[in-house]
Amino acid sequence: MSEEILRAEQVTYTYDPDETEPLFALTGVDLRVERGSFTAILGHNGCGKSTLAKHFNAILLPTGGTVLVDGIDTTDEEQRLQVRRTVGMVLQNPDNQLVSTIVEEDVAFGPENLGIPPKEIRARVDEALKTVGMYDYREHAAHKLSGGQKQRVAIAGILAMRPDCLVLDEPTAMLDPQGRREVMETIRRLNRENGMTVVLITQYMEEAVDADRIVVMEGGRILLDGTPREVFSQVPRLREVALDVPQPTELCFLLRQNGWPLRQDILTEEECVDALAALLEG
Repeated sequence: MSEEILRAEQVTYTYDPDETEPLFALTGVDLRVERGSFTAILGHNGCGKSTLAKHFNAILLPTGGTVLVDGIDTTDEEQRLQVRRTVGMVLQNPDNQLVSTIVEEDVAFGPENLGIPPKEIRARVDEALKTVGMYDYREHAAHKLSGGQKQRVAIAGILAMRPDCLVLDEPTAMLDPQGRREVMETIRRLNRENGMTVVLITQYMEEAVDADRIVVMEGGRILLDGTPREVFSQVPRLREVALDVPQPTELCFLLRQNGWPLRQDILTEEECVDALAALLEG
């Protein structure tokens, strides 16, 4: 049985708990995330996915229910620092996370606040920048970088604090296609090669294809939970909540509706091409 690093038990959250008709952003959410896994959380704006993500870093605390991070209750004030050491949070706009003018100084900011000795900070900064492919830019001005480069520096700043889990709240939403590719390649590498637990909040279906697991949220609740093939094969259900599927999946769905005997769980362009080629050859 795999070890669990994040757990939400019947989590409820409201932004106006004292109102007579409070607005519930989360309602009875149960979720367990295994150490070393890659989980993508999908849903349209207002579904509760970002609110849930902020609970894993104790930016928000549940109105009801319990959130555990490596067994620690996030409402325990004495353990709040340990929670944030365990779970690093990357936000949507990298400009909001860059605090220094020089790249390496920015990456060093977090470890300095943790009281890490200078020699260790130097080693951590170099390692983090190499991990995200930004070591050669360590002495560059942060504000002159591209959006994708800035986001990778923001990720390096979190990595330098050595978290066990990385929660990314729509990290590519403000990036161009090249920046999106750079950031997603970094995230996949951190998970596959470094074994880091990744929770990715995204509205881009293609970014979720490589995840181990997809959680779809709607109205502050979990609607679907399964592997990418299990979730994306439910095209009509996803359409009901205004979500798309990867383009190869959509194409095969439309072809099946017109009589082509294609699998329901096709996800990638390569799988789509192979399936069509096999039909045409047959």
